[in-house]
Amino acid sequence: MRRTSLLLAAVAVMGLAMTPTLADARAGSSSSMGSRGSRTFTAPPSTNTSPGATQPMQRSVSPNTPSPGPGVGGAVAPARSGFMSGMMGGLLGAGLIGMMFGGGMFSGMSGFGGFFGLLIQVILVVVLVRFALRWFRRSQPAAAGGTSMFSPGGGAPLGGMMGGGGPAASAGGSASTPINIVPADYQAFEQLLKNVQAAWTAQNPNALRALTSPEMFSYFGEQIADQNRRGVRNSVTDVNLQQGDLAEAWAEQSRDFATVAMKFSMIDVTTDASGKVVDGSQTEHVTVTELWTFLRVGGGSWTLSAIQQSR
Repeated sequence: MRRTSLLLAAVAVMGLAMTPTLADARAGSSSSMGSRGSRTFTAPPSTNTSPGATQPMQRSVSPNTPSPGPGVGGAVAPARSGFMSGMMGGLLGAGLIGMMFGGGMFSGMSGFGGFFGLLIQVILVVVLVRFALRWFRRSQPAAAGGTSMFSPGGGAPLGGMMGGGGPAASAGGSASTPINIVPADYQAFEQLLKNVQAAWTAQNPNALRALTSPEMFSYFGEQIADQNRRGVRNSVTDVNLQQGDLAEAWAEQSRDFATVAMKFSMIDVTTDASGKVVDGSQTEHVTVTELWTFLRVGGGSWTLSAIQQSR
């Protein structure tokens, strides 16, 4: 019973340690979620705006059956939850350490300083595993993505191709075909970036529903409800797109997808019920880079279908 209690306590502590902070409270909460059709679990190509790796999808209703894409070697390994993989790796590591020192699989819980020894083992293993994974991902050669940057405010490309005819629009599988992205689409993407953040700040469900896919709307609803439970409110204002370019654009049946890397600045602040700032600043801008995937069904308007973090 004592070992079981220690194990549950360790899991709880690790869960709290890996919970997103209030600083990640903007729309999407600095996570990767949503759907990109058949390419949901295939990494988007790198771009000038996002030259590094892209965080794998953490939440999606799409089945985890990645199709060969324009990334290195085609299909990418299925995405895994960072929390679960880190936690299980840490617990397994703690057990292996116990075995190495002559005990049983869970001897690390009673030895090496008891409970605190276990926590140190778990945290150490998680840190080492994450460091190794980041080093491995960064050492992999990135595939060249689209170079069709669009200018903030104007939507006109800044000297590159516009969607079709290059790596940015190469097909990710037999069921998808490349499409062209025109200046009006770029303008729509930039406006969606600002409108989604404004609807998020106002906690306006009708506006969010109109701007996002049903899946993304449900995720945003969960995050806003969590803020309300904690008695805080996040506000994102003065959103300014600094740089953006197209990673890929394709069609699947009657659905068009476009994944765009966007670097933007904003005032991101979280306050409590009394209006006191608990995180962020009301005067200082923060700058982030994210990949947003937009969906257009049957020739209608673009909506937000997924957000992924650029590493």
